Amino acid sequence: MTWMRWRPAIEHALYRPDGGFYRRPEGPAGHFRTSVHASARFAGAVARLLAGVDAALGSPDRLAFVDVGAGRGELTVAVRDALPAELRARVAFHAVEFADRPAGLPDGIGWGPELPSGVTGLLFANEWLDNVPLDLAERDEDGQLRYLEVAPDGYERLGEPLDADDAAWAAQWWPGERVELGGPRDAAWAGAVGALERGLAVAVDYAHTRDTRPPFGTLTGFRDGRETAPVPDGSCDLTAHVALDAAAVPAHPVLLTTQRTALRALGVSGARPPLALASTDPAGYLRALGGAGEAAELTDPAGLGAFHWLVQAVRMPVPDDLAGLPGWQTLPS
Repeated sequence: MTWMRWRPAIEHALYRPDGGFYRRPEGPAGHFRTSVHASARFAGAVARLLAGVDAALGSPDRLAFVDVGAGRGELTVAVRDALPAELRARVAFHAVEFADRPAGLPDGIGWGPELPSGVTGLLFANEWLDNVPLDLAERDEDGQLRYLEVAPDGYERLGEPLDADDAAWAAQWWPGERVELGGPRDAAWAGAVGALERGLAVAVDYAHTRDTRPPFGTLTGFRDGRETAPVPDGSCDLTAHVALDAAAVPAHPVLLTTQRTALRALGVSGARPPLALASTDPAGYLRALGGAGEAAELTDPAGLGAFHWLVQAVRMPVPDDLAGLPGWQTLPS
């Protein structure tokens, strides 16, 4: 039986070229439903945010939209289609994903595994950081944190004590019995923020903060739309919630809020249309009612609305739609 720490095991299971879960042709949509797949209103809100970034930047000649963890490009295409023609003509679209470029992806959309560098615009990472591989640790009988090693069937055992960097991260951010060591995710997010010359960076994920860390962790698997045991054999997704408070990059303004709050600020409302519309425009009423249902799903505090948004402004003013939200701060360097 081959044992390895969780980080390389997740890397191998999800991203190996010869059968990694995220290399499969069906993509993430074949196994679970994200906000992107739930409603076009999500892409509409992101398009509105991109327009707000454009206005805050003074409408530069060239603007970037960077979709990190792009799946099969669904969000990129939907945002492009939702933009007014004048703005769309100025936007360079970049989809960042390990999988091969999907057949039929429109020309003009960049595709590849690497972040573009030095761009100005909006970087949007929807359910990306939860799939950045990380190590797990548990305390031994003496209270010392040790790496967990995992076999291909998902069985775990204690391994070596943590190295200095992981031990320091755990002491600062997650002083629990079972710890999901978020250093690699912090580094990944710092790299994403660093790719922006000027702009707004947004990470959207199921998340927790230091005062709400789950005592037994969150690592789980998904296959065919159902939660399953986290087995690192490539047969299922492997995901763990994100310590987004730890990931925030110092020196740039930062907001940590819920998807419900962010989407409402961007015009996504689950309010039902007035009943009078049913008699004056029945078809319009039904369309509005369907849209309200989709918006309600996206902002449901017990569902998709419980996602957290980590928002960071890089050498730009905060866009108007988000500027009034409470909680903006600048972390010390």
